[in-house]
Amino acid sequence: MTLILCFFLWSAGAFAGSKTLVCVLVPHFKDEYWLSVGYGLEQEAARQDVEILFFEAGGYRARIRQIEQLGLCVDRGVDVILIGAVTSDHPDLIQAIADVAQTTPVFSLVNELRSDALGARIGLDWRDMGNAVGRYLAELHPSGSPSRTALLISGPSEAGWPSPLESGLRDGIAASSVAIVEVSGADTGLRQQLALVETALDRYPDVDYLIGSAPAIEAAMGLLSAKSDKKYPRLISTYISHTVLRGLMNGSVEAAPFDDPVLQGIQAIQQVMQSRAPNHSAPTGGPKVSLLTHADRTVDQVRISPADYFPNIQ
Repeated sequence: MTLILCFFLWSAGAFAGSKTLVCVLVPHFKDEYWLSVGYGLEQEAARQDVEILFFEAGGYRARIRQIEQLGLCVDRGVDVILIGAVTSDHPDLIQAIADVAQTTPVFSLVNELRSDALGARIGLDWRDMGNAVGRYLAELHPSGSPSRTALLISGPSEAGWPSPLESGLRDGIAASSVAIVEVSGADTGLRQQLALVETALDRYPDVDYLIGSAPAIEAAMGLLSAKSDKKYPRLISTYISHTVLRGLMNGSVEAAPFDDPVLQGIQAIQQVMQSRAPNHSAPTGGPKVSLLTHADRTVDQVRISPADYFPNIQ
């Protein structure tokens, strides 16, 4: 009896002192944006004594792999799963999340995910990101001023953010003289986005603005720097990356909305810990969007992950 009681007390103490184990699933780290999210997660995890397991699906077309990774997280006995979903509403992923959520809480991270089984949502409405760009253009080119044209290079249609981003952008430019002449999307790897940029600029060599994902703008910066004999479109990114931030500082990128991906990572771990407290709520939200331009004096103070940071992937 004494031995059983001692074992029970040891087990309870060990459990109480064990770290919270969190699984983080992301589409990929080819896009530097996710590095800043990962850095925020790790910084707050260290402060809160949380252990993180990172899994990378490999891209926005890797739905089957991300579903498999949900199962791997459950097998590892994690306490919470944070998922940057590769698709917002594919029935296979939605069903997998519903199944997993019966035993392990699942929170969405950054990307929109249309699931009723989520314990919380960490992120913001990507309409706000697009709208920030649209309002910026409307201020520069109000309705009635000389017309301007723009290309939009974005992510794949199945991802949760390109559609609301485009919707917000169009709302923002409704009272402007700017017209979007073409929209294209692909996985947000540099190679795929470069192909879109090259094709779009071949079709519209005299376009005034190229509005694109961070990898698209990174590709355009390299492509256009080698074509000094041609007219340059003005470059606007739809979110921040390390390369885009450098472009803002040196003037090769005109503007980009900033949603503080590091803070989103921090908030995700904070919500994980809140969810493990009694009578917790299921919060939703993220940082406010601000628009950065190359003229901002504080642009060099924007917080992103260190240049040498890369998470340890499972």
